[in-house]
Amino acid sequence: MGKLIYSMITSLDGYTKAAEGDLGDGGADDEEVHTFIGDTFRPVRTFLYGRRMYETMVFWETAHTLPDAPPFVVQFARDWQTADKIVYSTTLDSVSSERTRIERTFDPDAVRALKAESDHDLSIDGPTLAAQAIKAGLVDEYYLFLTSTVVGGGTRFFPDGVRLELDLVEQRAFANGLIAARYRTRSSTESGS
Repeated sequence: MGKLIYSMITSLDGYTKAAEGDLGDGGADDEEVHTFIGDTFRPVRTFLYGRRMYETMVFWETAHTLPDAPPFVVQFARDWQTADKIVYSTTLDSVSSERTRIERTFDPDAVRALKAESDHDLSIDGPTLAAQAIKAGLVDEYYLFLTSTVVGGGTRFFPDGVRLELDLVEQRAFANGLIAARYRTRSSTESGS
């Protein structure tokens, strides 16, 4: 059975998108951070995206062709290209990456079955889509990449109205100030997942 992992770069006060401006230096161009993220998510073989997140991530379909692309960028692109992608959207007409399909609605039972049948981990990306999975009790792990910026408002990592009991299972600080923190849901911990 695969685990469902929700991960995003967030501000120190828990926002994935600031109401005004950006989140500050998220480390996306930092080789140490990027390599860590690539190594961490290499075992993930299925990515679940909302339309906006997919449109951001589809960059990786051709990132390996960029002139002077460093090896860590090429590796991440290759890993992303070989994974399956499911895009949940009522407005997207077609996809521009291989191994990608569109689903018109998010069906918690279908995702539950996908997890049960999977021999690898899955990732759900984007706070709007992830909120549906969190509310359905589908997310097993949370990976926050915390910047050192407080933005005061915007789109939250966790949805309102949800209480979760989580255990910190891994943490790492990077030279650029970013902190990676991985949490597991208590029920996943207790079941040995």
